[in-house]
Amino acid sequence: MNTDKGPVQVQVTFEAGRITAVSMLQQPNHPQTRAAVPKLIAETLKAQSAEIDSVSGATVTSEGYKQSLQAAIDAKGA
Repeated sequence: MNTDKGPVQVQVTFEAGRITAVSMLQQPNHPQTRAAVPKLIAETLKAQSAEIDSVSGATVTSEGYKQSLQAAIDAKGA
C-alpha cells in the first residue's frame, strides 16, 4: 500500500485461524510511524481484524497499515 509518507506492507501469521503475529515488511522512515507500529500490531492481535483505531499523529500510516492488513486477511481467506 503506497501512502503519502511511503509504502506500508504487512505480513500476517495465522495459527488455527487466529492472527498470531504481524510483521512490517515496509514502512515509512518517520518517527511517528516507528512509534505507531507497535500500537497498531498490539491492537490487531487484540481485535483479530483490521477493525482497529488509527494512532494519533500517524493517521496516514495507520490507514495504510489497516488497508495492507485487510488485504493480507482477505488473501488468507481466498
